[in-house]
Amino acid sequence: MTMNEALRAIAGFFVMASVALGYFVNPWFFAFTAFVGLNLFQSAFTKWCPMMAILKGAGLKG
Repeated sequence: MTMNEALRAIAGFFVMASVALGYFVNPWFFAFTAFVGLNLFQSAFTKWCPMMAILKGAGLKG
């Protein structure tokens, strides 16, 4: 798995999990959905994503 594939899988999982938690547990979990979305948005302009640094540190190759 490449770093981009891992990043997309993780972002998708976080969004789906936070939507489920927001619906079933507490609506404040939707704030985490917004955080993931804002992070993806800013990474489109800055070309930097914190999760990419984590994945690179974990040894995934780009």
